[in-house]
Amino acid sequence: MKNLNSINLAGKDVLPIIEGGKGVAVSNGLTAGSWAASGGIGTFSGVNADDYREDGSVIRQIYYGKTRIERHEELIDYGIKGGIKQAQIAHEISGGRGRLNVNILWEMGGAQRVLEGILEKTKGLVHGVTCGAGMPFKLGEIASKFDIFYYPIVSSARAFKILFLRAYKNFLPKLGAVVYEDPWLAGGHNGLSNSEDPEKPEKPYERVSLLRKFMRSAGLGNVPIIMAGGVWHLSDWQDWIDNPELGPIAFQFGTRPLLTKESPIPKAWKEKLMELKKGEIKLHKFSPTGFYSSAVKNNFIKELTDRSLRQIKLFSKNDEGSKNDFSEYALGKAKRPFLILKKDISRVKDWIKKGFSEVLKTPDNSIIFVNPEKADEIKKDQRDCMGCLSHCSFSNWADKGKISTGRKVDPRSFCIQKTLQEVAHEDDVNNQLMFAGHNAWKFAQDPFYSNGFIPTVKQLVDRIVTGS
Repeated sequence: MKNLNSINLAGKDVLPIIEGGKGVAVSNGLTAGSWAASGGIGTFSGVNADDYREDGSVIRQIYYGKTRIERHEELIDYGIKGGIKQAQIAHEISGGRGRLNVNILWEMGGAQRVLEGILEKTKGLVHGVTCGAGMPFKLGEIASKFDIFYYPIVSSARAFKILFLRAYKNFLPKLGAVVYEDPWLAGGHNGLSNSEDPEKPEKPYERVSLLRKFMRSAGLGNVPIIMAGGVWHLSDWQDWIDNPELGPIAFQFGTRPLLTKESPIPKAWKEKLMELKKGEIKLHKFSPTGFYSSAVKNNFIKELTDRSLRQIKLFSKNDEGSKNDFSEYALGKAKRPFLILKKDISRVKDWIKKGFSEVLKTPDNSIIFVNPEKADEIKKDQRDCMGCLSHCSFSNWADKGKISTGRKVDPRSFCIQKTLQEVAHEDDVNNQLMFAGHNAWKFAQDPFYSNGFIPTVKQLVDRIVTGS
């Protein structure tokens, strides 16, 4: 493999390898600090980061507010305190080596307040901020205000062009790099546009080449691009290294840092990663954000898939069509009458026979069928909303305006804060959302992990640098 030369990021020469930020207590101060100490750029998450008691135990994020707004304020307070704590841990562990970034999702609830709250108390500890999941127009302004570098995460040249022309052209000195996150290969939320087919992946080289072409036209030819999503062996990316067409390139690793000794994820999650097979990562659109996302196909995803399939359209007496096509049918505990297609009745009877006797209305004039326990759980989760997203289809929360999206709640989705907290802190990972990149199946194939070997972050970084 070609020599992997250092790259200047945030004013320091570092290895061109970056730890990808993963929210809700997964990328923390320990992993980020260890990555930086190994000579790269570590990233801790500012998305609902953990805080700790004096004895080192995690302070679980329990909400006491009686209203959504009150709970939202608690969430922001938790996020700021946890982010500060993780920055302090990362700085101490790094020992001044490498560089440290905080990762923020722009579509999280109170994103700007959380980010600024963290940065106000961590001067000199944090060198940069990575941000995606939306269009973070204010990112350059915030980074410049706190004298750190910013790294926007985009999935296309078009997205960066919009950000640049509308905002970033005014804050160029602090633009550290542009992160290209491949929407078909990366884990977590993916930036697929409406014009892109989730079933037809496009080659990242062509998309990054277009990004570089625009950056050169804007005088940003020497600003690095960070390739994120699908990176496993650097030897597979040799054509990218020292490539004059692409310019300076670094590589981000989001999934591989999950399986290290420092990684805080539960043992059961690590064990699941070690046994994944090719094709067991699913790109789905159940997320309450409205974005596609990539996760392990487990019971959690299966239940959402099945829930969505147990769905029929509703009609009114004013709808066009033959009256002979419709029938009024009493459903649910309350035996409410619904006008449905006669041809759907046999399916409905079958679902009820199997225990899916409760119905929940969707915003799309349809109903889904779930068992009574799941119906109660969905309703409770919607009531308990703490506004973890800027817009949530599941609970209809919005953190601006009237604190509502203006649409009905959508029972086909889920409370993302609840499941991500549980998957990060509990062992029942098969029944929770497990984000992972599409190459996660390589854990089981890579000889580096033979016989259940789990490396330290330093061992992983050393391995990555070899290209193997």
